[in-house]
Amino acid sequence: MDNNLDNLLDTYLFETNSLLEQLDELLINAEKNTDFTSDDVNEIFRIMHTIKGSSAMLEFTSLMTIAHHIEDLFFYIRENGISKLDSTHKSELFNLMFKSTDKLREEVQKVENNEPLSTNIDNVIAEINSFLDKISDKETEGGSEGAAAVSETPQNAAPETAAGQELPMSHLPEDKGMCFVHIFFDEGCGMENLRAFMLVTSVKDATSDFRFYPDDIETNSSSAESIVQDGFYFAFDSRETAEIAITIIKDSSNIRSYELIDNPAYAAREAAKAAQEESRNTGNEAAAPAKKPAAPAAHNAPVKQNLISVNLSKLDMLMAVVGEIVITESMVISSPELHDLKLDSFLKSARQLRKLTDDLQDIAMSLRMVPISGTFQKMNRIVRDMKQELNKDVRLTIEGEDTEVDKSIVDNISDPIMHIVRNAMDHGIEKTAQERIDAGKNPQGEVLLSARHTGSEVIIIVKDDGKGIDPAAVLAKARENGILTKPEEEYSQKEILSLLMLPGFSTNKEVTEYSGRGVGMDVVKRNVESIGGTVTITSEYGKGTCMTLRIPLTLAIVDGMEVSVGGTIFTVPISNIRKSFKALPEDIIYDSEGHEMIRCMGDFYPLVRLHQLYNINDAITSLEDGLLMWVDASDKSYCLFIDELLGEQQVVVKPLPPYLNNFNIKNSGISGCTILGDGNISIILDIANVYHSAQSLF
Repeated sequence: MDNNLDNLLDTYLFETNSLLEQLDELLINAEKNTDFTSDDVNEIFRIMHTIKGSSAMLEFTSLMTIAHHIEDLFFYIRENGISKLDSTHKSELFNLMFKSTDKLREEVQKVENNEPLSTNIDNVIAEINSFLDKISDKETEGGSEGAAAVSETPQNAAPETAAGQELPMSHLPEDKGMCFVHIFFDEGCGMENLRAFMLVTSVKDATSDFRFYPDDIETNSSSAESIVQDGFYFAFDSRETAEIAITIIKDSSNIRSYELIDNPAYAAREAAKAAQEESRNTGNEAAAPAKKPAAPAAHNAPVKQNLISVNLSKLDMLMAVVGEIVITESMVISSPELHDLKLDSFLKSARQLRKLTDDLQDIAMSLRMVPISGTFQKMNRIVRDMKQELNKDVRLTIEGEDTEVDKSIVDNISDPIMHIVRNAMDHGIEKTAQERIDAGKNPQGEVLLSARHTGSEVIIIVKDDGKGIDPAAVLAKARENGILTKPEEEYSQKEILSLLMLPGFSTNKEVTEYSGRGVGMDVVKRNVESIGGTVTITSEYGKGTCMTLRIPLTLAIVDGMEVSVGGTIFTVPISNIRKSFKALPEDIIYDSEGHEMIRCMGDFYPLVRLHQLYNINDAITSLEDGLLMWVDASDKSYCLFIDELLGEQQVVVKPLPPYLNNFNIKNSGISGCTILGDGNISIILDIANVYHSAQSLF
């Protein structure tokens, strides 16, 4: 039972969060158009009706109550028309809906965190009721209560039953209608009464001339068991109405089968009426035989479904198994026992196996890919709220929202993107429209949020056309904080802008709700680098600022270059490599602290010798005998000294054992490991942390 309840709760949270995201997007678009359409009103009513019903079944009273009152409000608006509201009322309605949605989301988060729900929501309810009274021109509470009573009538009204029927129809509900549609939901889908309730709501958008059984699905959670055993019934007074409903039912999710059944009671009643009519007309004492009920029209064919929801942990397990298959396949093909043997048939089969495992790996990866649109759409709300708070006229332009990345990546980049968008709104866009006009710009500012694929990476850009970053102000603040490490004139533009991502750095002189506390860009940098990404800043003073996030498509697979240092094999992510080359001792110079610098492409870069960093004794130490690899990560660019390149390979990332966290190993430049085809372990390097580890060591 506990497992079943957990499944119900997971389903509830998934569906409720999806509905709230859908509602947020609807409200944003409606506010841009300064009006609700009739479809918007119907959709909001449906969303609230669904949240109310599912919350009531799980006894989440605060969520149910808020949703119920918003439903009452939109029932009144739907019945009387949105046109009755003037522009002031519509503006108030937008603010009220955003505030109510925030409260619903706050309560859902409490459910997710297993915290007690709010017991006092009187302020929210009073605000909703007050607005309903205002638009309905009523000064008493009767208005909202009346709307509530009306909105509940269709669901709670008890259906009339056919009196005097004693036919053996125990498997069918007692109803006077012509026919039933008998529905079974997918086995194990859970929350059958909620799904039935959502189906009723969908059918009600097309027709209201029907009844449904069980008729207490909204208030009685045990009705789910009855639906699993006996199915769910719609009753209709005409076959035409039933066919309309079937067009909706067949496109609904989680429907296993549905069947149109003639009501024997209706057929018997009609036959009796016909017999009486014939007897009266002909005077014949013999009653006409009852008409044989028509054979039921079967619609038992399974309905095709395009989407299913799967627990992320199952996808993680699938990915782990696929990774093991890839490694095992590589170990079999690379087995030393097969060397020097002529096995043409085996090699042919091995090539086919490699192709199939690659396909399997790609399919398993694609299952975890989700569009980034959900994260991007949340930024609409951030921009909308800040526009009002800061009194700035700004539009958000979104491009590439269909770009797909791994689900775990999406979960980790939401906060960094939010920080950057807030910075663009607060720091970037000028305070007044007049400032923009004086600078020769459009009075309305723009924040561009875009995403695109490039090989194994996704590039996310947040760009604004505001005032840009003043390098002199950044240097002055850095000097004031005492964080400059060399003379100011030696800092390049890129290095100056990189100072913004140091902890506690802020050029804002005033602390506001959105900035000035020195918390933000360092968190962005840390969060993005934790998933193997990088952040770069470019800006032109007076023109605008651009933040670029380079994010790996997935954390499970890495395109890497295998390199050797002594007897140890390392994997360097291809995305971090810029060039490999040979060098001579005369190409080395030393900085003021005695650290080695190597010449490359006309510039000098720090040199990190991996054999010194990791105490590898059997490695090459002579510069002429080894290789240099020019790498970069985020704002750091340097050269690694290695023995040789072994070749490029796509590797499955294996996390490090938890007990190694006690040795702070991740800060030593090691992000994970992988198993090679010959069974050896290769250490995957974290290029950003390798540099920091080397700096702290030497």
